[in-house]
Amino acid sequence: MIKNLLKGMVMGVANIIPGVSGGTMAVSMGIYDRMIHSVTHLFNEFKESMKFLIPIFIGIGIALVGLSFIIEPAFEHFPLQTNCLFIGLIVGGLPAVYKKVKGKGIKISYIIPFIFFFALVVGMAAMGETEGAAADLSFSLWSVIKLFLVGVIASATMIIPGVSGSMMLLLLGYYNPIIASIKNFITALAAFDIAGILKECGVLVPMGIGIVVGIFAIAKIIEVIFEKFPIQAFWAIIGLIVASPIAILLMGNIGTISVISVLVSVVTFAVGFVVAMKLGD
Repeated sequence: MIKNLLKGMVMGVANIIPGVSGGTMAVSMGIYDRMIHSVTHLFNEFKESMKFLIPIFIGIGIALVGLSFIIEPAFEHFPLQTNCLFIGLIVGGLPAVYKKVKGKGIKISYIIPFIFFFALVVGMAAMGETEGAAADLSFSLWSVIKLFLVGVIASATMIIPGVSGSMMLLLLGYYNPIIASIKNFITALAAFDIAGILKECGVLVPMGIGIVVGIFAIAKIIEVIFEKFPIQAFWAIIGLIVASPIAILLMGNIGTISVISVLVSVVTFAVGFVVAMKLGD
């Protein structure tokens, strides 16, 4: 329970950082396959699925709500060290994934998905982090529909290993507005500001519904892929994992480089690496 809660928190923090994939973190921590199975078999295996998923989603919720206030200052004041922590978390899961393909040989059908998904992640990161047109958060039917669709897209990319849901929100122009809405909602809730709560619910509820719909839709597709093409799928994930540190460095600000910052970054990388390996056990 506690371990899955912590894993959920790692996924939640990853999902709010452009360039970092919550799906990759799930793979790194060894819960990805079971998470997809639990989502797609929720009604057939309701008790077991909920027992596994509830701590994960509680952890994600805690991270999204609480740690978002910590992560922003960390990236602002210690960008290189924080980036290296997440790179360590990602790379630390690579040995566990490689075991899935070890001894299976090298074929063209394995190399192609590796190269394609490596190029996809690096290419998306290379597009830069400039947001698109300003997001429309006014309360109207069209705005609600757009928020629902953004939620579907964001959730789909959040659970695909190597693809950053927050990076997709950034490219769509909704990243900063959504982060602001979450913070405003918590502030209004703490102050018992009913008008403020209702205002932010008009943004967060339709997007939340879209996220739920997107998770169920993409999870089924992923499950079918793993059933029919397991080795190709794992090589695709390896490509995504290898590309993710490059994407983080391309999109992230590394700040001022000094001997101290580099040494501390080595330590944070090692901490992330060890944590990922321990959580993946």
